[in-house]
Amino acid sequence: MFESGRDRAGRALEGLRRTALDLVYPPHCIACGSATEASNGLCGRCWRQISFIERPFCERLGTPFHQDFGRGLQSPEAIAHPPVFRRARAVALFDNGTARQLVHRLKYGDRLEVARLMGRWIARAATELLEDAPVIVPMPLHRRRLWSRQFNQAALLGDEMARVTGLSCDPFLLDRVKATASQVRMSRRQRALNVQGAFKVPPSADLAGRCVLLVDDVLTTGATANAAARALLRGGAKAVDLAVFARVAGTGEIAI
Repeated sequence: MFESGRDRAGRALEGLRRTALDLVYPPHCIACGSATEASNGLCGRCWRQISFIERPFCERLGTPFHQDFGRGLQSPEAIAHPPVFRRARAVALFDNGTARQLVHRLKYGDRLEVARLMGRWIARAATELLEDAPVIVPMPLHRRRLWSRQFNQAALLGDEMARVTGLSCDPFLLDRVKATASQVRMSRRQRALNVQGAFKVPPSADLAGRCVLLVDDVLTTGATANAAARALLRGGAKAVDLAVFARVAGTGEIAI
């Protein structure tokens, strides 16, 4: 495939723009702020602190195994508490390292540029979930939370995933109609009750027979993801998969 003159000119202008920006704002690590060679990346130290999730892992929940038990095996957690969604995939473990820093910088630090790196990594981790060419649906925020935060981090991640995959991202296929309490110190049952009825598919949404890829920043016990997936399935979705940036390895309480 040949590159047109317009494409070459556009690429050259983009290169000049990036060079000018690097002169004014020197490249730095988006996690710790130290100097780096390229913009919107990580320094070596922060990179080494990410606990990337790779096979072997539970085919249903995406939780890593300490040893390879064979392809297709499910974890005891997935067997004891089968999720409503079909499969879940995550980039890394949500621990005290870089993954937590990136999530906090995006969610609480208004560092929206972090979503570009995180979104690209989620798309890569969710490669097998993209085979059905699903529509990407960001986990919605309740309108009061959205008003106070002014942005939905899941929507930013979904937009970047759509950009790199060519799929569509539609934030209007699922609404959060119930303002839920913080779930940090809740049990599994309490979390499930807390998010019961929290999501609804709008009457105007067309989900009949469509596969959905639900996107969020962090997966903990899965109560919120289950409630959202249940609403999407009731709204006509054929199947719902889940893709997140980071997931908690266990099911204990953790502060996000």
